Amino acid sequence: GRSLVVTKKERLEQLSRVRLFEGLNGADLRHIVNVSGVVHHEAGKTIIKEGDSGVGFELILEGEVRVARKGRTVARLSAGDFFGEMALIDEGPRTASIIATSDVTTVGIASWDFKPLVKNRPGMAWALLVHLTKRLRDEQSAQDAARA
Repeated sequence: GRSLVVTKKERLEQLSRVRLFEGLNGADLRHIVNVSGVVHHEAGKTIIKEGDSGVGFELILEGEVRVARKGRTVARLSAGDFFGEMALIDEGPRTASIIATSDVTTVGIASWDFKPLVKNRPGMAWALLVHLTKRLRDEQSAQDAARA
């Protein structure tokens, strides 16, 4: 596929729009950009396989992915959305598969680079907690609806 060159400035702009990084100042954001890399995934590729252990967080710059659990599509994510944040925290098995439904470009951050970022930035840790709590609530209400 075409190789999209994403400058550090563009990455900085994209990251600053992510709710997770909302409370960060310019220096923090630049630090994240410096430890991140740009990743390209071809359409149809399984980016993450459910059950595998994970070590990375990816923020979608362009394209779309589908999130699948036990073969069922549970969500679709596009530019500005991210995945892999749980793996960043505990490096546990992936809770879902992520499949590229188009060519996808992401900014990737490895857990060993992410951990020190969060430890030194309480605002970012809080934003992550809020995000994960919302996901938990959404999943619980989806389960309750399925049981009803």
